Amino acid sequence: MLKPYCKSKCNKTILNGNKNGINHRSYQRYWYSHRPALKKELEPKVKTCALQFDIGDKKAVFEAINSIPKEFQPIHYLINNAGNAHGLDPIQDGDITDWNAMIDSNIKGLLYVSKAVMPQMKAQKAGHIINIGSLAGREVYPKGNVYCATKHAVAAITEGMRIDLNPLGIKVSSVNPGLVKTEFSKVRFKGNAIADDVYKGFDALQAKDIAEIIYFTINRPAHVNLADILILPTAQANSVTVHRK
Repeated sequence: MLKPYCKSKCNKTILNGNKNGINHRSYQRYWYSHRPALKKELEPKVKTCALQFDIGDKKAVFEAINSIPKEFQPIHYLINNAGNAHGLDPIQDGDITDWNAMIDSNIKGLLYVSKAVMPQMKAQKAGHIINIGSLAGREVYPKGNVYCATKHAVAAITEGMRIDLNPLGIKVSSVNPGLVKTEFSKVRFKGNAIADDVYKGFDALQAKDIAEIIYFTINRPAHVNLADILILPTAQANSVTVHRK
């Protein structure tokens, strides 16, 4: 059970992103799901509300957030986990469609959902936003160009949020994983078998590892904010150094 520091008796949480990986594990922890299949899975345990929309579509985002039933308001926690990598090419060979997809989800989507939810937190003078960043937001690796740029943007936006929302009593945290074994690489490589090689030869982080850290972060007392967390598998030293057996 989350330890509420907001005034409401029951805290409400939004997690955005797809139904797999980190989100799937996180949904098993929290009050709020946006996918019908996960809603069905969670309903016996917690009360949920299902929404499905394009996070890169500003109009769709605001309509969806504004459609949340009153019983699921106000929102106390927002976990921005939507985003993906598309392609792994030198920038001169990059696909502009891939670039736009990453910018729309990783940057615009985070901004749109945060903008739609923040008024509720502002009114409470309390709340907690957790942005899921990446090791790629601290380093740049070969062929990572635009993806790394979007995750650097997430890091900058998170710091800006923390400064601007500080007088309102709203916590802002950043959770930054290294290599996590999810469908991330399958999406990046568009289903190509090469995606399976990314996690071979070492013990990668699992989605549940990140979900547990998110849960721990949210559960800190009101006076404690875990502002910036970097999580790597033991075998990974940086973006390009991984000890494989």
